[in-house]
Amino acid sequence: MTVNTKANKMVEVPDDHILTIPEGIFGFEDFTKYALIDSEYEPFLWLQSIENAEVAFLIVDPFLICSSYETDIDDESLKKIGISKPEDIIIMTIVTVPSNGTPITANFAGPLVINKNTREAMQVIINDNRWSTKVDIMAMLQGNGEEK
Repeated sequence: MTVNTKANKMVEVPDDHILTIPEGIFGFEDFTKYALIDSEYEPFLWLQSIENAEVAFLIVDPFLICSSYETDIDDESLKKIGISKPEDIIIMTIVTVPSNGTPITANFAGPLVINKNTREAMQVIINDNRWSTKVDIMAMLQGNGEEK
C-alpha cells in the first residue's frame, strides 16, 4: 500500500505493517487506520495515519528504554483486539519531541497494545503511579533503564 506521510513523501508499506486501531488514539479517535514506517532514527518508528497525512506519531518499544517497565492490562480490554495470549502482544509508547529543547519523553502511562497476529491495536491507560505520560528517555537511558 502506498501511504502519504506527514513529511509529504509517498512510502510503500507492506500489508503486515498496516494497523487498525478501532477506538483510535486518545485525542485522535476519528483516525483508525495506521501504517508502521521505519524512522530515520532507530529504534523509533512512525505510526502514520492512512486517513490523514498530517497525523503521525513517533513510537518506540518502552522495554528498550526501561528494563523494569510493566503493564498490567486486564484481559477484558485485551479481548477487544483479539488477544488471548501474552505472546501475541507488542507494546509501544508514543514519543514527544518538544520544539523548545526540553527533554524527549515517552508516554509510559498510555501505551499502545498491538495484536501482532491480527494487527489490531488499542491505546490503554496504565493505573500505576510509577509510570507517567512524560518519561524522560535520555534520563532513563543514562540510569540504565531503571526508574530514579
